[in-house]
Amino acid sequence: MPSRVASAWTPIKICVLSYFLLLLYMSHTSLTYHIVFGTWCRFPAIVEEHERELYKFIHTFSTEREIVIRRIGGMPDHIHILCDIPAKIALADFVKSLKSESSKFMRVNPHFSNWKSWAEGYGAFTVDSSLRETRKLYIMNQKQHHRVLSFEDEYSCLLKEAGVEFSGFEH
Repeated sequence: MPSRVASAWTPIKICVLSYFLLLLYMSHTSLTYHIVFGTWCRFPAIVEEHERELYKFIHTFSTEREIVIRRIGGMPDHIHILCDIPAKIALADFVKSLKSESSKFMRVNPHFSNWKSWAEGYGAFTVDSSLRETRKLYIMNQKQHHRVLSFEDEYSCLLKEAGVEFSGFEH
């Protein structure tokens, strides 16, 4: 009578081993950024009644690049974006292309008739996963805190919080 010896490598064992090998050889990142950039000369070109059109464009543009948008908010002269950027995409490349494409979008959109361009540069600050909700609320409440805080003061605080030395804005 032939013996029924079970194979040492059952489909379940292969599946479990594959899972653990995947975990060993796979990169894992959690890269949440708070990105801030302003309009040319801080000109108030983002019309509040139509800012959601810009935010929708940014959301779609980003999602198409596998970037997770957690929150977008801002004022007529600057915007804040809280997002997760995959490690395969360089932050500087993303911001450069986002500013370029969103500027093109605004240039042809009649709701942004005073649009010139984005200012040079940007701020980008990493956000700890335990502080994402706090930062989301901060971005949601842009209109309220800018009643008493200028963009310059806000940006200076963000830089200080991130440990970035800053000597002030050029005028």
